[in-house]
Amino acid sequence: MRPLRPNGVPFARELAAYGDRVALVTPEGELSYRELAERVAATAERLGPVRRLVLLAGANRTDALVTHLAALSAGHPVLLVPGDSESTIRTLTEAYAPDVVARPDADGTWILDERHRDSAHTLHRDLALLLSTSGSTGSPKLVRLSHDNLQANAESIATYLGLGDTDRAATTLPMHYCYGLSVIHSHLVRGAGLILTERSVSEAAFWEEFRAARGTSLAGVPYTFDLLDRVGFERMDLPHLRRVTQAGGRLAPERVTRYAELGARSGWQLFVMYGQTEATARMAYLPPGLAAERPEAVGVPIPGGSFRLRPVDGHGPDTGELVYSGPNVMLGYARGPADLALGRTVTELHTGDLARRAPDGLYEIVGRRSRFAKILGLRIDPQRVESLLEERGVTAYCAGDGEALAVAALGPTGDQALIRRLVAQECGLPSRAVRVRVLDRLPRLATGKPDYEAVRRLTRPARGEAPDPGEDLRRLYAEILDRADVTEDSSFAGLGGDSLCYVEMSLRLEDALGHLPTDWHTRTIRELRTMAAPAARRPEGQDGPQPRRARPATGLLGALRSWTSPKSWRTRRTLETGIALRAVGIILIVGSHIQIFDIKGFAHILLCVAGYNFARFQLTDAGRRERVRHLWRSIARIAVPSMVWITGAVVLTDFYDPANALLLNSVLDQGNDRFDWAYWFVEALVYFLVFLAVLMAVPLLDRLERRYVFGVPLALTAVGLVGRYDLLDLASARPQLSPTVVFWLFTLGWAAARASAVRQRALLTAVLVLTVPGLFHDQPLRTTLVIVGLALLIWVPTLPSLGPLSALAGVLASSSLYIYLTHYQVYPYVQEDFPLTALFASLLVGIGYAAVVTRVTRTVRWL
Repeated sequence: MRPLRPNGVPFARELAAYGDRVALVTPEGELSYRELAERVAATAERLGPVRRLVLLAGANRTDALVTHLAALSAGHPVLLVPGDSESTIRTLTEAYAPDVVARPDADGTWILDERHRDSAHTLHRDLALLLSTSGSTGSPKLVRLSHDNLQANAESIATYLGLGDTDRAATTLPMHYCYGLSVIHSHLVRGAGLILTERSVSEAAFWEEFRAARGTSLAGVPYTFDLLDRVGFERMDLPHLRRVTQAGGRLAPERVTRYAELGARSGWQLFVMYGQTEATARMAYLPPGLAAERPEAVGVPIPGGSFRLRPVDGHGPDTGELVYSGPNVMLGYARGPADLALGRTVTELHTGDLARRAPDGLYEIVGRRSRFAKILGLRIDPQRVESLLEERGVTAYCAGDGEALAVAALGPTGDQALIRRLVAQECGLPSRAVRVRVLDRLPRLATGKPDYEAVRRLTRPARGEAPDPGEDLRRLYAEILDRADVTEDSSFAGLGGDSLCYVEMSLRLEDALGHLPTDWHTRTIRELRTMAAPAARRPEGQDGPQPRRARPATGLLGALRSWTSPKSWRTRRTLETGIALRAVGIILIVGSHIQIFDIKGFAHILLCVAGYNFARFQLTDAGRRERVRHLWRSIARIAVPSMVWITGAVVLTDFYDPANALLLNSVLDQGNDRFDWAYWFVEALVYFLVFLAVLMAVPLLDRLERRYVFGVPLALTAVGLVGRYDLLDLASARPQLSPTVVFWLFTLGWAAARASAVRQRALLTAVLVLTVPGLFHDQPLRTTLVIVGLALLIWVPTLPSLGPLSALAGVLASSSLYIYLTHYQVYPYVQEDFPLTALFASLLVGIGYAAVVTRVTRTVRWL
């Protein structure tokens, strides 16, 4: 017997009513409501007249949205799953045996895989949508939502947000996440437009799309707002933005206030919202006019909904479990296919949240009932522990785990014992019952919410678990960065990586994963592994797909193997411009000193590269103290090996003064001999870093840098130009080598790393062209070389390369500082008779010293 066809969801059936209004703005172009309705109708016809269960791999792409709307309009229940999670798709396919699976194939082509001609299930006539609960993606336990649930919640959201047909929202959240889906539904119900994109708000291209499409609405979870802070959202010119919505977890009250005030200044409103998947999406919202003065509240019930407080033992009369009623409350849960036949089993929603109703009528969430843990007989509220740590400046996620409290916190590893002691004292627990793991990034679900299961897992003692696909990468990060706290959510920059180990890491990762994005150093291991997954699935020979693995051969040995491998010469690579400049630069510097050729200027280019790397690896998203601590460690890694080597040169030769060993020659101006100024580059670099470490330690300056990521280095470049033209008469006997004269080159490189727009890069190029001439008197080739090299750094992030060339460049670039240090003690002895031998010997000794320093650094951890 064929299942009865219900009427479907009204907003999905009535798309054509909005005619030629723009429904979707996609990378391929615009789609009107009439065109969207035609595609929806055609797909609905393909799904057939018999109601069937459709498993849909959610994605912010047109095919996925059309299939979703087609199923809703024709009454086919949709099981919406994350399209980027093969394990979830596999688990729920096995658990629910869908009749149709809609997803892209291996080539990205959208397909409808019809597994059952008629439905294999008994489907209740009200059933419209199945979603995973917020914390159980991949679990067979699903939320059953009706057609009325979807329509009512979409109407309610559109009403309190004041949406109209001129609005356009960007899909900043996953489609399979109830919040992301509610953005889609609430805009479609009003005939508004959707900017359909899979880009992150951290990408400059996203904002170009948003502006071009005249975006009016932006939605985010707390993690989205972290990203907005990083990209300088408050400085962006978004003339059409009308509202910013926030849900998916608590946003700290001070941040709510800050964004509310920013919106008031910029002409848009902030809506803080509260909801759960079991309520289709939204249950409450904070009127934007109250956000600045009542940032701790979740607000009032949405139109059509209501709250009541259910008394809870151990709490006063003003506090209880928040219970919600309204037309958007789910039908109930499904734990298997048989439950798809059930009708309504729930009439009101017990949220599990502890709340109070303030005198002004606003509701405030004060805790989570279901998260209470009983540890050693004590009732512990993990959310209260999180708030306690937040009051002391520690951001953490806490979860009960049997007879222990698991705590994952942001901060330096040395804080681990302090956090454990603090939590134990406040909770009345013995220290052994508190497990703390300090991380560079807290684990989150794909929706941006805390991943409490990961918190439990990360804090448990290692038990020789089976390796997972990311194990090789974690080992690689741990090996090169000498860190024991590497997780899937770690990034190179977050783990304290710097320019001294960046080259080796980038080449090893490229060998393991294939092509790397230019911002790989800020991406997590999980993100890199996911990006590389399609490449790993491509066939490689008779045995089918084989993931590429990180090779142990590194350094000079790895480069030699690469040069002798015919396959390596057929492997096309990309090489970062900064790495190429360091590799070519050190050869030209040493060769010019030996007088094989006379091509000067690269030392000044490398100062600019140093500033570029300073911005990328030192100015991370870590807190101020961690930033400064990381910067001092990097200074030590440059200064200590330099002083050790130069001290040896002072003792064993007559060419150097003790001032050289102390890196003070530029300050004391000890003569004008060639060897007196041999190490001017190292001295300048150390001076710059020490100066900036002191500046970054000042809270106000730290905040200014985070807020004006391009403006601060540009301002420092302007200050540096005072020294460039020696307006204060501070230059030494050799002005082009004086730190005060060349500081602007360092800050110019810093600004180049922060330049995200064409006009910013053009401005830096203009500064370059106007200020480099005259730095080197009567040396036009040197001047031209510096301008061309720095222009490459500004405009061309990567260069085409081959495997062996990249390997060699990697060895030379990662060893460039040490080659510079040591070559003065190598080439003079064979320069006259064997100049080429002097060059190769200088390079090899420097590479050897780099290897020694790396080994010692990994042994003596404080370096």
